[in-house]
Amino acid sequence: MVNDSIFRQYDIRGLVDKDLDENVLYQIGKGYGTFLRRKNLKTACIGGDARLSTPAFKKSFIQGMRETGIDVIDVGIMATPVLYFSIWKLKTDGGVMITASHNPAGYNGIKLNKGLQSVYGEQIQEILKLIQTEDFETGNGSLATNDNMHKLYMNYIVDSIELKRPVKVIVDGGNGAGGPYLPAVLRRLGCEVKEMYCEPDGTFPNHHPDPTVEKYMGDLIDEIKKSDAEVGLGLDGDADRIGVVDENGKMLYGDQILNIIARDFLKDNPGEKIIGDVKCSKNFFDDVKKHGGIPMMYKTGHANIKSKMQEENLLMSGEMSGHVFLKDRFLGFDDAIYVSARFVEIISKMDIPVSRFLEDQPKMYNTPELHIESSDERKFQLVAKIRDSFIKEGYDVNDIDGMRITFDDGWALCRASNTTPVLVLRFEAETEKRLKEIRKLVEDRVKKFQKM
Repeated sequence: MVNDSIFRQYDIRGLVDKDLDENVLYQIGKGYGTFLRRKNLKTACIGGDARLSTPAFKKSFIQGMRETGIDVIDVGIMATPVLYFSIWKLKTDGGVMITASHNPAGYNGIKLNKGLQSVYGEQIQEILKLIQTEDFETGNGSLATNDNMHKLYMNYIVDSIELKRPVKVIVDGGNGAGGPYLPAVLRRLGCEVKEMYCEPDGTFPNHHPDPTVEKYMGDLIDEIKKSDAEVGLGLDGDADRIGVVDENGKMLYGDQILNIIARDFLKDNPGEKIIGDVKCSKNFFDDVKKHGGIPMMYKTGHANIKSKMQEENLLMSGEMSGHVFLKDRFLGFDDAIYVSARFVEIISKMDIPVSRFLEDQPKMYNTPELHIESSDERKFQLVAKIRDSFIKEGYDVNDIDGMRITFDDGWALCRASNTTPVLVLRFEAETEKRLKEIRKLVEDRVKKFQKM
């Protein structure tokens, strides 16, 4: 039997051999193939990241899809955005990426697409039910291979970016699937690039492949401080999330990266609506408005945001976790390789260093994402109780995704992670003293309800 707990909100993810093996991938391939067929869809491309289990898992998934009548194009080992590009370029009905993104080496998983939209939420549960009931279509789908997507993808990015001058860059690929692409793209654009850990290695021998956490960016930070590079760029395991370090070795949060790109975007696109997720700073939403855009707060999650972008026909969105979505001059999906090139393009147009890009903003004191362990079974119920208690007391609560309380001088977030068994908290205020007060208010409430 397939472990139903691996079917998460945005993807399927679990431990290799414990949750996922070749037979499980074969079953999920049949479920996904049936899902497509019953929507009168017939074609899908499939790629995979550099994890050790990926080649065998990809082979089993292909077999499952083909046995439901799906015609499959295997596009090889690649970064997730290159798989998305392949769906667009090859005009397939669906797409599959075998990856566990930024999870540790012992994990693997599957990201599913219908066109360029993620299969998520109820659709993933629909596929699980097909597997549990063995309610599969039958057929004899074809298999083709295409090794050309890497080259076409990089050409597409290079053709869409124009630097005003060369930029010195350090790239930390995290030994993930994006390492072979970003340095090559930047060099073709005229940059001087130093590479760190850009060779794909599914054991992730140097550090965990998550560029949004400072301890995993330590080597890049040290290297930047020793060099005259203008920016350090980090990629996660499958290269759909970006991390940035300024010339002084200071990390930028995801909402700051988004803010810098939004300012540049709004110069040519005044009046456009831009989504930031509930974890983003007040400065981000205020700054979008100040620079002529319309800020919109929305649920966390790349699948949620892509769906909302399509619904609202938006050109730009992003979230605190480093997912940035650009349909302006690009294709609308989250791509850390393209976004990195776009960020470097902005640097090339500026006569001040990255550390000064947002220096005109009000000083705010904030925390990074804070995680409190809570079981998958209980976490959503726990957040609902905490949220309701604050609403009853008259606090200004936005409940679009957990709860975000707005104060006159700051805000507090408490939400259940859709991908891990934790509560996610973040706090921001105008003073350090007030930050501590807001944080204590919410954390004490969390502890109280955890004990109940």
